[in-house]
Amino acid sequence: MLEFNTFSITARCSKTGQLGVAVSTKLPAVGMLVPFVKPGVGAIATQSFVNPYIGIRGLEYLSSGMSALQAKEKILSEEQDLEYRQFAIVDGYGNTAAFSGNKCEGYYNHFEDTGVVVAGNMLLNEKTLTDMQRTFLIHSDLELSERLLHALQAGQKAGGDKRGKQSAALKVYDTEDYPLVDLRVDEHEDPIKELTRVYEVAKDELLPFMPNMPKR
Repeated sequence: MLEFNTFSITARCSKTGQLGVAVSTKLPAVGMLVPFVKPGVGAIATQSFVNPYIGIRGLEYLSSGMSALQAKEKILSEEQDLEYRQFAIVDGYGNTAAFSGNKCEGYYNHFEDTGVVVAGNMLLNEKTLTDMQRTFLIHSDLELSERLLHALQAGQKAGGDKRGKQSAALKVYDTEDYPLVDLRVDEHEDPIKELTRVYEVAKDELLPFMPNMPKR
C-alpha cells in the first residue's frame, strides 16, 4: 500500500456551489491519488494508506443520490483495511462525512463544519487541522480556491506533515465537467508556497479566460 501521510481540506462554497480539495504531503504528486471532485455532486479526499477507489466509487454513490453520510456508510461496508484508511466527503448540498482508521500513523484526526472537512495523519499537531478549519471559515468572502489555499498555508504554518514537505495540489470544479482550477506542485522544497505562486500566475494568465470556455 502507498501511504499518503498528509493534510487536506475538502469543501463546498455555499455562495457558488463550487466544490474542491486542497492537499499537501511529504511524497511526490499528491494531486494524482488524493483529490476527487465532480461538479454539483461532491468532493472527496482519500488518504493515509490511500485507496483511490474510495474517491472514485464515493463520487459514483453521491451521483446516484446518496448523501455524504450514506456514501460514507456504503464505503465502510465494502472497504478492506479500514483501519488504515482516512477519507473526507462533502456532497453537493454541503453535507459532510469523514472517517479516520485507528491505524493511521502518528497524530491523525478529522474535523467537520458546514460544507467543510479538514483531515490529516502523521501530523506534527492538532493545530494543523484546527488552524486550517478556522482559516477557511473566516475567509468566507473569498473565492473557494483562495479559501482552500489560505487554509493549506495555515496548516503548514501550524506544523503540517511531521516528515516535511514535498507536494501540494488544488482542485476546484464549478458547473462544468472540466475543472475551474487544477494546479499541482509535484516535487518542491516548499510546495504550498510554490502552489500559491503558480495560482497567482494562473489568476492573471489563465483564470480570466475560464468564463468564456465552452459550456455543456
